[in-house]
Amino acid sequence: MKQYYKKPLSWLLQESTDEGEHSLKRTLNGFQLVMLGLGIIIGAGLFSLTGLAAANHAGPAVTLSFIVAAVGCAFAGLCYAEFASMIPVAGSAYTYAYTTMGELFAWIIGWDLVLEFSVGAATVAISWSNYLVKFLANYNIYLPERWLHSPFESFTAQSGAQISGILNLPAALVVVLMSLILIRGTKGSAIWNAVVVSLKVGVVLVFIALGWKYIQPANLTPYIPPNTGKFGEFGISGIFRGAGIVFFVFLGFDIISTAAQETKNPRKNMPIGILGSLAICTVLFILFAHVMTGLAPYTAFKDSGAPVAIAIANTPYHWLGQAILLAIIVGYTSVILVDLLGQSRVFYAMSRDGLLPKIFSDIHPRYRTPWKSNILFCVFIGLFAAFVPLRVVGEMTSIGTLLAFVIVCAGVWIMRYTMPDAPRAFRTPWVPVVPILGIVSCLTMMVSLPLDTWLRLIIWMAIGMVIYFGYGKKNSRVRASTAAKQL
Repeated sequence: MKQYYKKPLSWLLQESTDEGEHSLKRTLNGFQLVMLGLGIIIGAGLFSLTGLAAANHAGPAVTLSFIVAAVGCAFAGLCYAEFASMIPVAGSAYTYAYTTMGELFAWIIGWDLVLEFSVGAATVAISWSNYLVKFLANYNIYLPERWLHSPFESFTAQSGAQISGILNLPAALVVVLMSLILIRGTKGSAIWNAVVVSLKVGVVLVFIALGWKYIQPANLTPYIPPNTGKFGEFGISGIFRGAGIVFFVFLGFDIISTAAQETKNPRKNMPIGILGSLAICTVLFILFAHVMTGLAPYTAFKDSGAPVAIAIANTPYHWLGQAILLAIIVGYTSVILVDLLGQSRVFYAMSRDGLLPKIFSDIHPRYRTPWKSNILFCVFIGLFAAFVPLRVVGEMTSIGTLLAFVIVCAGVWIMRYTMPDAPRAFRTPWVPVVPILGIVSCLTMMVSLPLDTWLRLIIWMAIGMVIYFGYGKKNSRVRASTAAKQL
């Protein structure tokens, strides 16, 4: 019989209570976890993708698209909440897969999450640099152009000449800054994140409050534009196609679960963080979309990367545009911060299991954080952001996150039958209906992703398999323990 080498639940429970020198410091409460979730979910995507979904697919009914997307996320969120309360250790979907499906599945999802966090952090850092340049230009502050672009990227200078960059210095610096904040500890990171989230949420609330009285009912009629005869272009199918687009605005709440081992009373606070951040964001996004499509005709947002500016132009509050630009700049730092946090915690968990070298789980004697892992990723992602063009890094895709959702939903379903009596502080309702709906909805969205996204995933996985069979399999703690028991 084939041995899948699953990690015993007893090991995980022991790790969750470990307070020794190799453990992470528990400093986060439920409120801070909610803020962590808001920090990654409320990104610049809200200010750009909402307009595209409305203009090309759903019209004013983009609000319904947000509801459909939120329901899809909720299926996965409920499953994450059960696992996070049941197995409160670092590693997120990687750890859950290790317990339910075995070591190989765990390696695949862990290695894939590292790719998503890396590409995400580098992409956001480069975009942050671009937004910073636009913001400063409004005050007639201009940074040296060649230090804002990759050496592999040519651009038109103000003089009209075509030149190449040296490196994207602001992108590299913001990665370094966020890494230093992380190294000093999750409590300090949480405080910074709370400040940033307060600003982002504040700008969204101000936009909703000030824009509400300038809504033109004519812009919201018809609320569901008739279908053009092509699937996904308005009508009911347009609402669902729009949901597939705005779904990516929600992604990131799963990173909350990577901080389980740094959370006080994780069995109670993990579900609060995951489900609380999802609920708050859903309400904010629906109100935001309603105001935006009410201020301007949805057709005005077509091919626009800045639909909020178009909406604001129909109010007397033109200063809001600059405020939102500032919110995006500051808000992007929290996205980078949380991506780096999730990445290092997944590597920490994989290292503790012996699948990666011990250096990735070395804890700082004072700050109790995986500082060597933070430094490594700081250098790797900082160089990536500095020297690789945005068009090569590409849009941060969500195939890894969706794959993680599928694994987690399947894992909850499996554990209900294999370990029905294991303690669960939070139980996913209507199992197996909720896990099945989560699996189906996520697989559907994965299939709709571009081919190059799948190719990137395949290449990265091939590299991962070489590392796993060359190092991880030989040094696995679970395999060593299993072999010792069989002697």
